[in-house]
Amino acid sequence: MKNSLLLILLSILTLSGEQAFSANKPNPSSPPDRKWWKEAVVYQVYPRSFKDSNGDGVGDLRGIVEKLDYIKSLGIDVVWLNPVFASPNADNGYDISNYRDIMREFGTMADFDQLLRGMHERGIKLVLDLVVNHSSDEHEWFKQSRSSRTNPYRDYYHWWPAEKGKPAFRPGAFEVDGSGWRYDSLTNAYYLHYFSYKQPDLNWENPKLRKEIFDMMKFWFDKGVDGFRMDVIPFIAKDTAFPVITQKELQEKYNGDWSQYMGSGPGLHDYLKEMNREVLSKYNCMTVAEGAGVTVKTAHDFVDEERNELNMLYHFEGVSLGYLPDKFKVMDPNGYKLTEFKKIYSKWDSVFSHKGWGTIYLGNHDQPRMVTRWGNDSPQYRELSSKMLTTFLMTMRATPYYYFGDELGMNNIKFDQIEDYRDIESISMYQQIKNNGGDLKEFLDAQKISARDNSRTPFQWDASQNAGFTSGTPWIKVNTNYHTVNVAAEEKDANSVLNYFRKMVRLRKDNPVLVYGAYKLLIPENPQIYAYTRTLDNEQFLILLNFSAKKADFALGKKLNPASVLINNYPNIETNGKQVKLAPYQAVVVRMK
Repeated sequence: MKNSLLLILLSILTLSGEQAFSANKPNPSSPPDRKWWKEAVVYQVYPRSFKDSNGDGVGDLRGIVEKLDYIKSLGIDVVWLNPVFASPNADNGYDISNYRDIMREFGTMADFDQLLRGMHERGIKLVLDLVVNHSSDEHEWFKQSRSSRTNPYRDYYHWWPAEKGKPAFRPGAFEVDGSGWRYDSLTNAYYLHYFSYKQPDLNWENPKLRKEIFDMMKFWFDKGVDGFRMDVIPFIAKDTAFPVITQKELQEKYNGDWSQYMGSGPGLHDYLKEMNREVLSKYNCMTVAEGAGVTVKTAHDFVDEERNELNMLYHFEGVSLGYLPDKFKVMDPNGYKLTEFKKIYSKWDSVFSHKGWGTIYLGNHDQPRMVTRWGNDSPQYRELSSKMLTTFLMTMRATPYYYFGDELGMNNIKFDQIEDYRDIESISMYQQIKNNGGDLKEFLDAQKISARDNSRTPFQWDASQNAGFTSGTPWIKVNTNYHTVNVAAEEKDANSVLNYFRKMVRLRKDNPVLVYGAYKLLIPENPQIYAYTRTLDNEQFLILLNFSAKKADFALGKKLNPASVLINNYPNIETNGKQVKLAPYQAVVVRMK
């Protein structure tokens, strides 16, 4: 079957002397092991920035309730909601002080129940963030834990007695000194925190702690939530001897990457299997791991069905492309190379070509805006490249995760001064660079492209004050282009980025080949065009994406039949015999057979 499909493909496509690259074998003759979460389109909502219902400048649950019909109109299946649990907001909700309560700024449990009910009435599933590598230092567990060495909650966290000396280095991502240990004088001990000192790491080696977490998960499942996105879940297991990790060992075993070390703790998969056995297996739910530290070699350990752990994960290799290796989120001045982009996403497709299931995303709350990072946010090309990137996300073999606002083509706000930032990551790194006498201008310029706050600015509903997000003062500034980039304006324009997104969602849903079909990369060395086919049974789609601001040629083996074009972000396609000339950032989906 493989050979016959290859012969058919070669008869259709002429690759201008460049060899086609087969990332994997074709799928069998019918969609294998169909699951609702494989066929879903996930829409991520950052509640703090979606819609403010009471004028305090902060988005809330009732604001989301007000806009459920809009969310439904997108055609999506699942909403991933960033944390709404009680929190002092050291890291915008990723520091939870009560797992069974709602953050006061966001509303009440009654508001949450109304939101969940409203989603289910519209056929939308709700996935919550599960943040259980760490809690807030204001959680009652930690207050008890730090009160004395003999407290029953002491072993809910990782402590190192100071009389043993300073513990071996572990990184703390949000700390000015870079350390993941914090000295606490109350009991003369250090506690572990892979992120901020306000986010102490939970001790999963303690079965009592695991039971608390599993009971909490059941609490939300019994309410009716449909799954969890699991924040840095590979980090939960620790070697509690906390041995010294030398740079040589880090390099040889973990490619110099601390996250790979932290994602390889003993007992990790025992804990995930226990979670599945005690909780997940009892519900028809969706689970996705934030795959920090996960590699192509370890991915299957999390998601293969026979392992009884999780459904899918998302990796960081793609979104890490293009940064200088020795700088904090500073882009290579030459930008990223499309050839490397294609290589990464083709590799990760091949990882799940026979087992497991993948995800695809280009933006989320931890990343800058998709169009700024991967497209072209200039006035000339913002809309076109937004549509092109949406086409990519909706035509790959993986569950697409789409970040709110990207359906409008929202782009980075690009703050000029550190005072405008609200994110703990940007603020702490600025201080670290300042303390070390580093180049602050370089850092601020880099943050215009890479900072997380670029994706956290308020959603742009209309051209009224504050983009219709709030009647008060927004918690973070609104992008000044909201007068033209907003829902109200784009609803009226049949060719808007918003309406193009809806068309792409519908195209994916109407064609199982775009969900389950085999992926095959074409012209891998072409620096402008990302071209690939999706094949299922006797159906084959060709996807052509121009990732550049220049025209680019692609050779077809036959003349293009206009009726075979299923989607196009331009009014037409320029052809010359068997040659297609793609316009800047043009995206085309063609039914080949």
